[in-house]
Amino acid sequence: MEACRGELTIEACELQSSSIAVAEENGKIVGVAQVRVTGSRADLLKLFVEPTMLRSGLGMKLFHWAAREATAMGAHRMAIEADPDAAPFYRHMGAKDSGFAPSGSIPGRMLPKLIKELGSM
Repeated sequence: MEACRGELTIEACELQSSSIAVAEENGKIVGVAQVRVTGSRADLLKLFVEPTMLRSGLGMKLFHWAAREATAMGAHRMAIEADPDAAPFYRHMGAKDSGFAPSGSIPGRMLPKLIKELGSM
């Protein structure tokens, strides 16, 4: 996790260039999603759920929020660079594989790239 800290940190400048949703339960942050839109393309920059909240539907809610936010800002598709363990979730949400991208945190690690057509929510 330490190797990924920089990539997982939300910097102050990102608050103006992207949209962020935070989920909380009993005053504790349990999930976050971040999406950035450029033209008709959105990038899902982050979608994380506290491990104790996995399979609770929170990831689905955050994903739907990101897709709605991107659509409202004019995007027609959303690009996702997923952790390999999260790729099945994004496929379940309707995203299609579109190749691989190098990890920004772990040299030599490749991440699945997926595309979600936003008209097919």
